[in-house]
Amino acid sequence: MGFAKRLHEGYSNRKYDIDKKKIEDFIDRFFRFIFFLEYQRCSELDNIEMRLNAFKIEFKEILCSVTEEKDSLKTDHFFESFPKVYESLENDAQTILDNDPAAKSREEVMFSYPGFFAIAVYRFAHELYKNNIPLIPRIWTEFAHSKTGIDINPGAKIGDYFFIDHGTGIVIGETTIIGNHVKIYQGVTLGAHSVAKNLQNIKRHPTIEDGVVIYANATILGGETVIGKNALIGGNVWITESVAPNSVVFHKGQVTVKNKFPGNEPIIFSI
Repeated sequence: MGFAKRLHEGYSNRKYDIDKKKIEDFIDRFFRFIFFLEYQRCSELDNIEMRLNAFKIEFKEILCSVTEEKDSLKTDHFFESFPKVYESLENDAQTILDNDPAAKSREEVMFSYPGFFAIAVYRFAHELYKNNIPLIPRIWTEFAHSKTGIDINPGAKIGDYFFIDHGTGIVIGETTIIGNHVKIYQGVTLGAHSVAKNLQNIKRHPTIEDGVVIYANATILGGETVIGKNALIGGNVWITESVAPNSVVFHKGQVTVKNKFPGNEPIIFSI
């Protein structure tokens, strides 16, 4: 009975009564609806308005499960902020199309690009984070993380025209600030020097200014670290200090190629 009692105490003392699956399902269905990904066309304006109102009612129910406010103010605020968020996401989708030669259309980006899905969920979650809504923002971004391998904390501040390519393994910490027209490739970490709890209210993660490109597996750490405008950060670098605007930072490795057959003179390429 000891373990059962422990579980009973846990259920009795938990702060919120939420349906995590319902919260995840909401953002997934909302994303598919607003980016025209549902199988059947929703071509009647009245039907679209009805669906949006249904999403609004559902979201209000979810919101009431984590807030003491029973009115609709925060729900209204979320949907009032939506057109601006949506405009940012349209710019993100166009940026991906403009910069990835493998992308054939905006529709392909919206249907299949994990980076776009992760950015979209982050932008919605960030709106809630700014309004001090508990749990839901992190549940949403961790849901996107589980689907895409891209971990964006909802507290990060990310500008417009954001481009994530491939994306697997990207980590963007809570106090990260990212400007406009930034491109990030797979495996990039924008992290903190340390994770001590007493640093909770301190800027722990780097600032990435406008026009920066960060290639695969680069690690950039520290709240005082600033990557200046239009800098290019090469793959596999480790950065803990600020980088001036228009800089190129790269890791210089050595690759040696030898002929596998004995007795032959080895052929060495320098890359």
